[in-house]
Amino acid sequence: MIIEQFSLQGKVAIVTGCSRGLGQGMAIALAEAGADILGVDYMAAPETKEKVEAIGKKFHHIEANLMSIDKLEDIVKEAVSVYGHVDLLVNNAGIIRREDAINFSEKDWDDVMDINVKTVFFFSQAVAKQYIAQGTGGKIINIASMLSFQGGVRVPSYTASKSGVMGITRLMANEWAKHNINVNAIAPGYMATDNTAALRSDEQRSADILGRIPAERWGLPEDLMGPIVFLASKASDYVNGYTLAVDGGWLAR
Repeated sequence: MIIEQFSLQGKVAIVTGCSRGLGQGMAIALAEAGADILGVDYMAAPETKEKVEAIGKKFHHIEANLMSIDKLEDIVKEAVSVYGHVDLLVNNAGIIRREDAINFSEKDWDDVMDINVKTVFFFSQAVAKQYIAQGTGGKIINIASMLSFQGGVRVPSYTASKSGVMGITRLMANEWAKHNINVNAIAPGYMATDNTAALRSDEQRSADILGRIPAERWGLPEDLMGPIVFLASKASDYVNGYTLAVDGGWLAR
């Protein structure tokens, strides 16, 4: 039956930025589909742990600063030590810095590029090596953005990093599909998360954004639940290198 193609029973998923928002929502969705979760964040994630365990799945947390790639291989090793194998990676952790391009600092450029694209690539590399060693293949799902498709304003390093995420998603898919590794991305639209708090608090900017979204609302973490389970499951085994927009119709406008 087709519904069985969406089951993640017996799978182990690493989810970065799992403590709140979209990362928490995706971790819960994967657990509801049957996966055990290894959450990675710079802070504790007690709420995510509670919600995942309430579903009846296991949750193991690793506290790590993903601004640096130094601990990535250790995280993969710990995941294998705890669960025996790894099947899914969701590269969700990321940051944004807002400033006019004319005044944008090198630090704000480097910080955003490091976590949003450098860590995404090297974490994917570390997990892909594990998939190949296991001989099982696996799934890698990167979190892109509307700014993977558009330029935006006042977010030069975020735009560059998210454009880069879409590009390396394609590159990794091209090289690793032969190993039964699917690499895809999800590009959330304007979501009601911490990253958009400043936009939502600006009445005029919020009204301008909502006026362009055909769905006429900000997105919510649960809007990513179906797409993340699809891309993590056997149902998407022939989907490679694609960035799926979940945007309420923003790009169609």
